[in-house]
Amino acid sequence: MSDRYGSWFPLLLLAVLAAVTFWLDRIVQPVAGPRADPANNEPDYFVDGLAAVRMDHQGRVKHTLRAQKMTHYPDNDLTVLVEPKFVTYGDGHAPVTVTSRNARMSGNGDNVIFENDVRVVRAPYANRTELVVETNYLQVIPDANIAKTDKPVTIRDATGVVAASGLELNSETRVLKLHGRVKSTFERAVPDAR
Repeated sequence: MSDRYGSWFPLLLLAVLAAVTFWLDRIVQPVAGPRADPANNEPDYFVDGLAAVRMDHQGRVKHTLRAQKMTHYPDNDLTVLVEPKFVTYGDGHAPVTVTSRNARMSGNGDNVIFENDVRVVRAPYANRTELVVETNYLQVIPDANIAKTDKPVTIRDATGVVAASGLELNSETRVLKLHGRVKSTFERAVPDAR
């Protein structure tokens, strides 16, 4: 008879340990209920090494987006990007590249806010030199090809430097509107000594 109890003892011990573990788990779990603070929005997914491409109706690349990390928050359908690089391509024009330390993107991707060390580079094309725009805040509306800011901005190209209180850039029409106080310095081109 003691043999029978001896063979059941390990199983009984496991059952007691399982019950104690279940009880301890229940004690340490927080009480379920509505969240008191919506600012403590928990992400539902994240992606390391994001690379995305959006095509136009003819199957050509319209714009690309890369980021070191992407985190999505479901409560407000917000996507946060770390070290984003957004490139938009236009017919017959050089690409325009936007980079920053971080960015926030609306759920449907129709509004992207770049923040902290924002840099916009229009590659050289035809007889135009590279154009570089620097600011700390830039709102990009990809489908409208619009980039705008109401923060101080510096614009540089081979001919000089322009500083303004804000700007709006249409990457399709290549029209750049400066806002507020504008200050510029232009350099005269040095003729070739050939």
